[in-house]
Amino acid sequence: WFFPETYFVPKNTPDLTVLKQANELMASRLGAAWDNRDQSLPLGSPYELLTMASIIERETAVESERRQVAGVFIRRLQKNMRLQTDPTVIYGLGDSFDGNLTRRHLTTDNPYNTYTRGGLPPTPIGMPGEASLFAAGQPDSGDALYFVASGEGDGTHVFSATLEEHNTAVAAYIAQLRRAN
Repeated sequence: WFFPETYFVPKNTPDLTVLKQANELMASRLGAAWDNRDQSLPLGSPYELLTMASIIERETAVESERRQVAGVFIRRLQKNMRLQTDPTVIYGLGDSFDGNLTRRHLTTDNPYNTYTRGGLPPTPIGMPGEASLFAAGQPDSGDALYFVASGEGDGTHVFSATLEEHNTAVAAYIAQLRRAN
């Protein structure tokens, strides 16, 4: 419920004053994203939009991809597919996560494991910025249902409409990782 921003405050400003400012800014930005959202989205409240935006924020730092990532997740929700997003699993692991996400992590159920549970996780997993809030409310209208890191080292992803295309992209990513090592 705090908007990630640089806040300029006078010396000795109480913490609560800064937190209140960040909370009010998040409420304002979230309200604008909710008011301007695509009305057909399967999101039932501003809180669900905030949760979706937090996942988008964690999935990509590439601003031009945020609406594509949002589109994948929205289409998955509309098709009753699981989101299957690693950042929610990592969040659910908490302090026990050592930086190495394993198959065991993906198959061990917890409220944040979007591989084992349908729908959105119960809470946001981070503080989304304005671009992710906007993307959650105005996702891309493409046909992609999957994405994987491109392996280019620039944070980009390869988006696919079919599982076959996705598996090919995953194989290419793994091959690229092997060549780099």
